[in-house]
Amino acid sequence: MRARTKVDFAAVAQVVHEAVRSWQRANNQPAAPAWSRAPKWMKDSTLAAVTYRLANPGAPNSAQHELWVQEKVASGWKRGKVKDGVKKTHPLMIPYDQLPMVERRKDALVSNVIDALTLDID
Repeated sequence: MRARTKVDFAAVAQVVHEAVRSWQRANNQPAAPAWSRAPKWMKDSTLAAVTYRLANPGAPNSAQHELWVQEKVASGWKRGKVKDGVKKTHPLMIPYDQLPMVERRKDALVSNVIDALTLDID
């Protein structure tokens, strides 16, 4: 694997967040708010994804999703029919292999954006 460049975690997290927003809009899903208006828990979740990817290069997308579920549970979230930051419910708190393909592709997008922004360019 190529070496990582010096990483500005906040900048990478912001780009990842905006890429996810674009993916959501392109797939007719409710889009997350812009980074500047995103709640702290949402920014923290994206920063955790960046941190995890950098600490675990090459980890499968399923591992990152399972870590996300564990972090949600530890923060008091539970599976619910709708994503609600106040009630702390989220419908995607399920095993990776049960995720719809659009969500698996979003997880792949996250990993690839992080890699694109942090790996040295040939």
